[in-house]
Amino acid sequence: MSPITQPPVLAAGAVCWRLVGGVAKILVVHRDARADVSLPKGKVDPGEMLPQTAVREIAEETGLAVNLGAPLGTVEYTLPSGREKIVHYWAAEVDEHALELAKFTPNSEIASLEWMPIDKVRKKLSYPHDAEVIDRFAELLITGRARTFAIIAVRHGKAVPPGTWDGPDSSRPLMQRGADQATQIAAAIAAYGPTKIISSTAVRCRSTIEPLSQLTGLPVKTTAGISQDAFEHGQATVEKIVGKRLRKQKTVVLCSHGPVLPQIVGEVAAQTKSAVTADMRRSVSLGTGDFTVLHVSCEHPLSGLVAVETHSPD
Repeated sequence: MSPITQPPVLAAGAVCWRLVGGVAKILVVHRDARADVSLPKGKVDPGEMLPQTAVREIAEETGLAVNLGAPLGTVEYTLPSGREKIVHYWAAEVDEHALELAKFTPNSEIASLEWMPIDKVRKKLSYPHDAEVIDRFAELLITGRARTFAIIAVRHGKAVPPGTWDGPDSSRPLMQRGADQATQIAAAIAAYGPTKIISSTAVRCRSTIEPLSQLTGLPVKTTAGISQDAFEHGQATVEKIVGKRLRKQKTVVLCSHGPVLPQIVGEVAAQTKSAVTADMRRSVSLGTGDFTVLHVSCEHPLSGLVAVETHSPD
């Protein structure tokens, strides 16, 4: 297979940033082997989803444990082999605690790390496409949208079909495919640093979110307010639940059902006064195991969503 017909190489990374005396500093990595300066990133490992890759690569290259913020788009370029490479980036604010815990040791790939102001970063980076990512981040910073929290809406994994299940609909379990989806998405959702997990009372939702609970150590709070039964009987409390989570301004996971998810996303859009975009329309048509991340500005939560991204397991 020629490089032209091969699928692109996928990679992920982040613009790691922190405020020092009110000035944003960006982390760059120096690679001696390539004699360049770039943003931390790396290739997707088999079975990984992109958000998981970004967090893992940053930890491996810099020693920093980060949570992802708003997505910063992609850069695409051709490798010397002729194969296309696509790198996905996110913003990732680094707090003092993460800095204290970070342990970086120069290695064969990364020689050193350096924090510097945005203007100096643009001049220091070796590749124009990296500077484009910095420009996207700078736009968020200038408009007060760099610091965000997220509402993560998850559709339960593939469940036993209703026609083959004798018990109540809410007791339908996951099929093996659904259990595999639940395992795969756990690390990807954890990459955003959720502080709370809320699930429909249905077994298929609770089972979908259990691997995330085990990974993060967060308990699962169940509520009938986002269940399919409540939705079908006009008893859902989506507006109340979404409103509370937006006021808390902490990243939260809401695991629910296909018919309920458009209502959840719609409430987030309405309560943040967001215009309906193509990304938002796509975000409500989730397959089993898919999840949508709705990024909200901490400084301006009523000025519209900062970004919307949707991810699907293999």
